[in-house]
Amino acid sequence: MAPERETTLDVRVWGVTKRGGARGTTYRVRWIVAGHEWHDSFPHRRQADGFRSELVGAIRRGEPFDLATGRPVSSTPEVAAVTWFELACDYVDMKWSRQAGKSRRGIAESLTTTTPVLLTTDRGRPDDDVLRATLYAWAFNAPVRAAGPPADDDMAAAARWLAQHTVPAAALSDTVLVRAVLDRFTVRLDGTPASASTVTRKRATLFNIVEYAVERELLPSNPLRTIRWSAPKLADTVNPRAVVNPVQARALLEAVRVQGKAGPALVAFFAAMYYAALRPAEAVELRRDALTLPEEGWGELYLTGSAPETGRVWTGLATRREPRGLKHRGRQDVRIVPCPPPLVRLLRDHLDSFGVDRQGRLFRGARGGPLAGSV
Repeated sequence: MAPERETTLDVRVWGVTKRGGARGTTYRVRWIVAGHEWHDSFPHRRQADGFRSELVGAIRRGEPFDLATGRPVSSTPEVAAVTWFELACDYVDMKWSRQAGKSRRGIAESLTTTTPVLLTTDRGRPDDDVLRATLYAWAFNAPVRAAGPPADDDMAAAARWLAQHTVPAAALSDTVLVRAVLDRFTVRLDGTPASASTVTRKRATLFNIVEYAVERELLPSNPLRTIRWSAPKLADTVNPRAVVNPVQARALLEAVRVQGKAGPALVAFFAAMYYAALRPAEAVELRRDALTLPEEGWGELYLTGSAPETGRVWTGLATRREPRGLKHRGRQDVRIVPCPPPLVRLLRDHLDSFGVDRQGRLFRGARGGPLAGSV
């Protein structure tokens, strides 16, 4: 049995003080527990105010403070020891095996944006590019991190620094701090506004990781459920001037045809995206047995899967593309798509001229593998 902790109700909290120095400005919180002074410093005023509010709230609730740590007893050693960086890495590990490669990459991007807002200090902070590379390419890629520290010396140093300089996971109960993270999602690295879909995706990741913290009893509740914060509105209309009309589409397809040796084999690929509204990942997976191509009139395409290009480091596969089911559908679902006569003719011409690969796919790269995203 763990020894009983010594506690006290004799606690006083001082105001936040601003402290300037050669390494920048910090904000200090001081409090007295049974005559012993404690203090903690933060790089941002909002973080210091949030931490002070937690201390004052504990006093008002009549919560005893631990003499050994100077913190309210609710901040148990186990909870206080778990930092944001640890929580984020654990979340990535928990999610990894059940996520597609693109989802894994999206989680890494979201957490890479979040983490710089949750640092405890700027002292000794790595270069921004190194910091982001360490987070995205190492910390938030489960197999890469499991293989050991980064080989690059700068990234290895950044990894050690990150392990010691992010806020406790319990700090996510501070709505001011969480709002600062949400606001960061709305801006790209170059200072321009982020797209609404990007903001929505990153907020969803933050919501899920905070839910995970609640599940692990690191937080009493999810503050994102109560924060009144609105993401940029998603555009729900299409600008007609941005849509390719039939005349332009035929001109574009003819331009593809004259693009060197590879051009003629790609005309039907781009035609499938235009005439049948296929996603690129769906067109890549188009196979001979999925086609009904009559000599006259309309045909049909039977779509059963897609192969988005994510990268080997995220898929764990030998190729950059990951075979998946149709987007937002079950693994075995089929989507039947009408195939207009112009596309029927182009697909028939493609089969006559280029055939299919060993798996029955219509389209492949110059070396016989899947089409690259750059195509």
